[in-house]
Amino acid sequence: MIALVLLFGLLQAAPADIKVEKVASRLAFAEGPVWSREGYLLYSDAPNNRILKLAPGERAVTYREDTHGANGLTLDALGRLYLCEWQSRRLTRLDKKGNLEVLAEKWEGKKLNAPNDVAVRHDGNIYFTDPAFGSQNDTRELDFYGVFHIGPKGEMEVIAKPKGRPNGITISSNGKALYVVNSDEKNVRAYDLDKAGAASNERILIPAIEGVPDGIRADEKGNLYIAAKDLFVFSPQGKLLYGIKLGETPANCAFGDADLQTLYITAQSSVYRVRLDVKGAVQY
Repeated sequence: MIALVLLFGLLQAAPADIKVEKVASRLAFAEGPVWSREGYLLYSDAPNNRILKLAPGERAVTYREDTHGANGLTLDALGRLYLCEWQSRRLTRLDKKGNLEVLAEKWEGKKLNAPNDVAVRHDGNIYFTDPAFGSQNDTRELDFYGVFHIGPKGEMEVIAKPKGRPNGITISSNGKALYVVNSDEKNVRAYDLDKAGAASNERILIPAIEGVPDGIRADEKGNLYIAAKDLFVFSPQGKLLYGIKLGETPANCAFGDADLQTLYITAQSSVYRVRLDVKGAVQY
């Protein structure tokens, strides 16, 4: 399936002749894309309790079942897979031998709301969002929506308690900035990250996004790719550069392929890919 880029106004150096290709379909709700250094894409199909594996030129196959509704996914430098399990309301980590470790499931004795998305810095610092959507709100124990940080030694802290629900989360290519999407407020907040992984200097980088913003990723130049009404691309300063229009509403995205110049986009029942002239930020 081919679609053209929808441009908004006068833009800076937008990629030319972008084409969107559908590479997977018939999903209940595609989310959590992450590229493995072993040469394949992983993504979640949360309503069907599974994670799928898609290698270039091949059909998608089931990678893991009984995932407790795993939504957001990421990998670290050791190839360990992080899962935001909204059904079990916890953040877990799966090592390459298949051993599953619970990293977070409570805060001050109360169960988390429903971890949604996660990012891991190259030094092992972990960041995740904990909103609550739909029926998740009915069983909440915490009285806030949170953005959390887990240090390399397992220490956990709250970075923010926004009024709206935090959703997508990502880290800049240099590891010095954290970006968090807020679906209710339709904005993106930025935080400075120090050498120890602590976040500070909260500010609204992008104040108004069309649609309901969800997943987010960064490229090596600092541009941000946000799944909302369309897949929108913003400059490091928060200026809208261009949008990629799909046949479905996008949910999340991730850079992949050997050169990290393919943007994979999960969008409701399908997965799409777009070749770009810039590399994605290396997170691990």
